[in-house]
Amino acid sequence: MSAPATSREEAVQAALATVDDPEIRRPITDLGMVKSFTIDEDGLVRVELLLTVAGCPLRDKLNNDITSAVSAVPGVSGVVIDFGVMSTEQRQDLQTRLRGGGGAEPVIPFAQPGSRTRVYAIASGKGGVGKSSVTVNLAAALAARGLAVGVVDADIYGHSVPRMLGAAGRPTRVEDMIMPPAAHGVKVISIGMFTAQNAAVVWRGPMLHRALQQFLADVYWGDLDVLLLDLPPGTGDVAISLAQLLPSAEILVVTTPQAAAAEVAERAGAISLQTHQRLLGVVENMSWLELPTGERMEIFGAGGGQIVADKLSRTLGASVPLLGQIPLDTRVREAGDAGLPIVLAEPDAPAAQALSAVAERLAVRRESLIGKPLGLKPAGR
Repeated sequence: MSAPATSREEAVQAALATVDDPEIRRPITDLGMVKSFTIDEDGLVRVELLLTVAGCPLRDKLNNDITSAVSAVPGVSGVVIDFGVMSTEQRQDLQTRLRGGGGAEPVIPFAQPGSRTRVYAIASGKGGVGKSSVTVNLAAALAARGLAVGVVDADIYGHSVPRMLGAAGRPTRVEDMIMPPAAHGVKVISIGMFTAQNAAVVWRGPMLHRALQQFLADVYWGDLDVLLLDLPPGTGDVAISLAQLLPSAEILVVTTPQAAAAEVAERAGAISLQTHQRLLGVVENMSWLELPTGERMEIFGAGGGQIVADKLSRTLGASVPLLGQIPLDTRVREAGDAGLPIVLAEPDAPAAQALSAVAERLAVRRESLIGKPLGLKPAGR
């Protein structure tokens, strides 16, 4: 005998459960956003939906997603959505539900012993080596592989990640939580999202530390596989704060082949000796320009990335690999200006393939079991 047919009410409830909040990425039914719904005799479904904040920028997307999901239910003739706004108590309940505790001080989830998120800090000794371009392309490539990825634009003075990633949205605040906007499947937060137009940020060390702390603790990132931090150049306040807030973060150094840049990059990598963080490897950017004839023009010299990797290996007493060499390509700049990373815009371009190869190495890196319980039990006699 076949199973009894599901009632329309149950089918509509199931359809609503398939709709995720675009910012939190969890079903609206789990978040308490669906206040109620009714179905009249003609099959018209009326849904009362509570937005987290008034003027939610993703209201239209919610409207379209709910309408599409519920309209697919047999017997439904139409969908009407009445939008409301959560009360203070409801937002507090949502915050508790997301953070898994009531009234506790925000903590940095990536610094907790049980965190499974791999944290990569992208560093450079000096500006102008393409560190931010490498960051956004690695993020987009990792997300394209199905990983949950977040990016913190920790270059407070020279923030550029939102533009290069095409993240035009603004963060949404729910009580004292911040919901980061997303682009190309990557969640991103930047001080540029909180300043007026292109205003300069003039802060000293303590304010930089507090900003980084808020980006890590107050932002609701959800369950990330990978978190990338685009650090400012050099070994200043943010690098020191990162070591304090995320001691398990691994450092990836970006340099160009130029000898002067390589020397400065070596200093940026050597800071891991003082912070006791792992140095993941070196990426050489702008390695060469491929001419129409097929020849390579080494505009910034050659070998800088390998020199940095070798010197850091000797300094740290451990192998520091050269993870990849990224050729110079005007399309990288054009794609960044357009907000569509080259690994997505032109995945067959040599620069895109080189960046994707680095991302692949980061994606498949084996996790260390040091300090983690294995769940083994002695065999019974």
